[in-house]
Amino acid sequence: MTARGWSALAVAALLVAIACFATWKVQDWRYSAQLADQAEAYQCEREAGALAVIDWQEVERGKRQALEDRLRANDQIHYKELTNAQNDQARLRDRLATSDLRLSVLLAAPAPGIACGVPATTGPGGVVHGAARGELDPAAAQRIVAITDAGDQGLTALQACQAYVRLITQ
Repeated sequence: MTARGWSALAVAALLVAIACFATWKVQDWRYSAQLADQAEAYQCEREAGALAVIDWQEVERGKRQALEDRLRANDQIHYKELTNAQNDQARLRDRLATSDLRLSVLLAAPAPGIACGVPATTGPGGVVHGAARGELDPAAAQRIVAITDAGDQGLTALQACQAYVRLITQ
């Protein structure tokens, strides 16, 4: 090959190298722009997802707060009911202890040897003719009241549990 052939070949190789470099640079710019667009879209998607999660958390926090408020009100109601029942039982026990109140039961048939039992009610200046009644021993009356007190407390606790479950499952 002559020098002219070599120089033409060198110029052609140089032109091919410049064309390859230019093509590579153009593709680099294009891919960089695509990657930037993709990164921007991904960032926007992540921000939208984060905002959706924040909104969801706010809604759930509001629901939880409302449930806690309802449970707190429910607890206060049942605590008041329990306290009232306990106070009523304490007053009843006090009245039984001071003989201000007496418990009696209806008798199906008068006990043998007892002519008439205790009258159903008493009135001033009169005799009440009613079903025969038997007066309970004060200690037995106290035990009966204690049993009913425990039953009342159990029923109040059961109602509180049922109301709690109803609130939770709504």
